Amino acid sequence: MVSDRVGDFIIRLKNAGAISNTKVVAPHSKHIEEIAFKLKKLGYVEEVKVTNDTPKTIEVTLAYDDRGNHKIKGVKRVSKPGRRMYVSATEAHSVKNGLGARLISTPRGVLTDSEARKVNAGGESLFEIW
Repeated sequence: MVSDRVGDFIIRLKNAGAISNTKVVAPHSKHIEEIAFKLKKLGYVEEVKVTNDTPKTIEVTLAYDDRGNHKIKGVKRVSKPGRRMYVSATEAHSVKNGLGARLISTPRGVLTDSEARKVNAGGESLFEIW
């Protein structure tokens, strides 16, 4: 049993890309599903599929560039189960001068740093990805 589902999910994506796997299967939750669809919108993953097997899983197809390099270069978990980090909309700064993204769990759902600034919503800073 994993106590940090978000951390486990993003490390699975990073490690699978490091060994050039195309698919990652992880335990399903609505929060992980929302994060996966946000990563698809950002272009870090190509496809997200939820299986209705027992137990329910989420299958993510990773994105690669023309040269075959994984699009996720690095991931940094900001908020952890033992230390939650919250940011306001004004504190949600860009990552790697706009080349990366910070995902924030807000009352409006999972948003990137730029989306959170636009709608003036703060929340728990989940992780940075570039």
